[in-house]
Amino acid sequence: MATQASAKSQTVKTSTTNGETEPSHPVTDQLKESLHSSVDKLADSAGIAEEKIRKTASSSAENMSARKRLAEQKWQASKVRKYAIENPVTTAGIAFAAGMLVTSLLRKK
Repeated sequence: MATQASAKSQTVKTSTTNGETEPSHPVTDQLKESLHSSVDKLADSAGIAEEKIRKTASSSAENMSARKRLAEQKWQASKVRKYAIENPVTTAGIAFAAGMLVTSLLRKK
């Protein structure tokens, strides 16, 4: 116990100048202040970046939602959709033939 108390008292040395107490490790204190300042600046920059990312993501989501609605409206008015509804068997045959053609073109020889 006595050694722990003496070790603690050795690490907290201060000198007195003009009635003010100053720590005996000024380099460490300067480094500490510099690091605190750097961390604060980094936190501010990260906060600003997060806000920008959130705004961009929100804007992108709204844009994609609008594009989806537009595509659905175009599909509902599409002649292809109307033909597929009126002639389902023919549409399936065309899709099968197109699949066979693409497969034969892409098959490795």
